[in-house]
Amino acid sequence: MSLGTRFIWIAVGLVLGTAFAIWQVFDRVATGVVEQWGTRVAEVQVRYDSARLLQPLEREIALARQMADSPIIQDLARDPQAEALESAAKAEMERFRRNFGASNYFVALEANGAYYFNNGEDEFADDSLRYHLSPDDPDDAWFYRLIEQGRDFHLNVNPDTELGVIKLWIDVLMRDPATEEILGVVGTGLELEAMLAETVAVDQPGITTIFVDHGGAIQLYRDRDLIDYASLVKPEGQKSHVERLVDDAESREGIRRLLGTAQETPGNVHTTFVTVEGKRHLMGVAWLPRIGWYEVTLLDLDVIMPVSRFVPLLIIVLIALMISILLLHVAVRRLLLQPISALESAMQALKNGRYVRGDLPAASGEMARLVRHFSDMANTIQAHTRELEERVEARTAELNRLARVDSLTELPNRRGMQEALDRTRERAEREGERLSLLWIDVDEFKQINDVRGHDTGDVALREVADCLREELRGYDMAGRWGGDEFLVMLYPSTEDRMASVAERLRERVASRVAVGGQPVTISMGGYCAEGTEPLSQILARADRALYRAKEQGRNRVCF
Repeated sequence: MSLGTRFIWIAVGLVLGTAFAIWQVFDRVATGVVEQWGTRVAEVQVRYDSARLLQPLEREIALARQMADSPIIQDLARDPQAEALESAAKAEMERFRRNFGASNYFVALEANGAYYFNNGEDEFADDSLRYHLSPDDPDDAWFYRLIEQGRDFHLNVNPDTELGVIKLWIDVLMRDPATEEILGVVGTGLELEAMLAETVAVDQPGITTIFVDHGGAIQLYRDRDLIDYASLVKPEGQKSHVERLVDDAESREGIRRLLGTAQETPGNVHTTFVTVEGKRHLMGVAWLPRIGWYEVTLLDLDVIMPVSRFVPLLIIVLIALMISILLLHVAVRRLLLQPISALESAMQALKNGRYVRGDLPAASGEMARLVRHFSDMANTIQAHTRELEERVEARTAELNRLARVDSLTELPNRRGMQEALDRTRERAEREGERLSLLWIDVDEFKQINDVRGHDTGDVALREVADCLREELRGYDMAGRWGGDEFLVMLYPSTEDRMASVAERLRERVASRVAVGGQPVTISMGGYCAEGTEPLSQILARADRALYRAKEQGRNRVCF
């Protein structure tokens, strides 16, 4: 055999052996890069989807808790046969209904099973007592199970056969503030189809979003047949568990372990690989303690970033290798082996999150294209990751702002004011000071909206807000409580100062704010409280003072 033939066979052997080695290394590194990147995407996607769900829910949950704390509704729950109490409570329920996002409410009383409900169309305004719950009716089992468990808050997707609706129900226990006795359950329902469209039915190829309850039962999922309706009253063996989505026992065990770990570390995202319909998926899970659910994200990495995209790069490497093997050993090392080694180091750096643009050495020919493709791919992955993180960060900041600031008046909204009241009351208790609360209602505001239009009403509200800002000290606070109602908090305060500020605010609004040439006036109720008083009592007394001011002819202040 001639030297040339031996050289050819040696070259062929070197090509085949080197090609096999490069394939193994390239496949392992590329797969590792994709999995590492997929883990980051899963974490960002879980947080993004969680924020999308919590945005519409948090306000509704806070409002439902306020409804459960209403003294007027609690009075009815203690004596459901009193007609006078029922009339006042229905008016209170309607006030909350108008503030709920879906404009519906329900109130279920433990004493006699009375179930009050009115929907967004105000269909039952004159007949909100829809029916009476019964322990013997399976459809009413949810109510008695909630009372039995004593959980103050619960979310559940449940059909109401009496009302003929399927909603995501927000259930809040109503308790007697003095005895902690359960008086009933109140809340609201969000349209299931709308929730699915906004949270889990978003068209993102390769990404599946699921929300499950604390037991793993599916609550929100794009396949409605797998949603576990009325999971609160079902035996465990009959629930539609998230484990139904995977194929094998190992994946199911991984899900159980992941759910347990996520609940032990709220706010953190945990990942594992599971098999779904014969394909390997990356699953990310986070526990959302504010609603008692898990957010589960399934990523099909073959769709999002398939390893097959690296095949053209590998082909380029092999072509360059075959050409280079025919050259001298020095040329091979200089033109091929050294750039490959650097490329592998860059892949490993990218996998470990240490890749820096420009790390790769200069090259020529096919290797230069390979380096450029990898650099472009790495930069694309990093840019996409940064974009997702920035979107989540920006969305989170916007959600926090929207959750606490009223967009019309730029004053703190109900949630922002509630948090400020809680902090100030605790401070007053520590420092032994008194705080004053002024509850303000714009007189005849409904008539302004009906006659002049909502745009004019909005202008009036903004001008009232401007008056409040101009008259208050920098360390006092005003907020929009809802609709045409405002709260003003004075701290530290006395009864004399409260009376002085209240009268000054009333006069300023009457002299500054006008609609169609007619002055806009406000009615005001005030209460100067000790720091040891519960916030619910302070609010209730200011509210009662406001009602007296309105009953006595409006455009006045009562304390």
